[in-house]
Amino acid sequence: MTDPTTTDTIDPSLDLRAEILRLKRERNAILLCHYYQDEELQDLADELGDSLALARRAAQTDADVIVFCGVHFMAETAKILNPDKLVLLPDPKAGCSLSDRCPESDFRGFLARYDDPFVISYVNSSAAVKAMSDVICTSGNVLRIVERAPSDRTIVFAPDQHLGRFAAQKTGRELVLWPGSCEVHEIFSEKALVQLKCRHPEALVVAHPECQERVLRHADFIGSTQAMLAKIAAAPHEAFIVVTEPGVLHEMRKRAPGKRFFTVPNEAGCACNTCPHMRLNTLEKLYLCLRDRVPAIEMPPALRERAAKPLQRMLEWS
Repeated sequence: MTDPTTTDTIDPSLDLRAEILRLKRERNAILLCHYYQDEELQDLADELGDSLALARRAAQTDADVIVFCGVHFMAETAKILNPDKLVLLPDPKAGCSLSDRCPESDFRGFLARYDDPFVISYVNSSAAVKAMSDVICTSGNVLRIVERAPSDRTIVFAPDQHLGRFAAQKTGRELVLWPGSCEVHEIFSEKALVQLKCRHPEALVVAHPECQERVLRHADFIGSTQAMLAKIAAAPHEAFIVVTEPGVLHEMRKRAPGKRFFTVPNEAGCACNTCPHMRLNTLEKLYLCLRDRVPAIEMPPALRERAAKPLQRMLEWS
């Protein structure tokens, strides 16, 4: 990946929003943005979505440039699906704890314990791990993917053990779980959640399946970010306790104006469950990456081709 110039300065008189819109038109660029980004970035997006929706959009776009306001594995996925396009990530250090906790060499050794395993990898993984997989999944399609896995092979699920456990319970399939987890979703406090439910018994609890099982057992609805958004818009409830990264509240308030939302503190009592990696992207970095066309995602063609096969299978199975 090409790194941006860190000493660059921006004219303070510039209207960055207007400049970003101008550069998008000039570059024939599409801006894909995850719900966990800052609000000002979400509002500029051509496509706002979760991992599954953004992967689908990346596979379909006719833009010349893809700018991904998300984290590295998301931009990498867009590059895998669009090898001839320029794919930009505003901050090259925007990583992912799940991906980082499943290194290629360790995962290869883990797989070597099993005879011809069928490997399902969560999209929150590196291109190298994807390349060792049979199919990729997201939190939005994980149940469908697991259900379609062959019944005569050991199924290995990586890297999120909590999502894998949730999928195993829902589908009845036996999964071998890589012991990874998301640093944001694993720290929600069960005690604080129960206290919130007692204070707001009218509220519906919606949670992401990356959360720990002890938290999920208190949820009224468990689903992907996209599924949670659909649920809060359709449910008759006027209040919701939301157990996921709080960036999604911006879109929730748009889709369900007038409804009330409560976030759950972490084990330390701090309501600070924001993803530090997602928030590395800023309006200024977005402007610079569009202006200078860096940082660009790059990878060896052979790796891209191997990683593309399980991603394409996911899109077909979804």
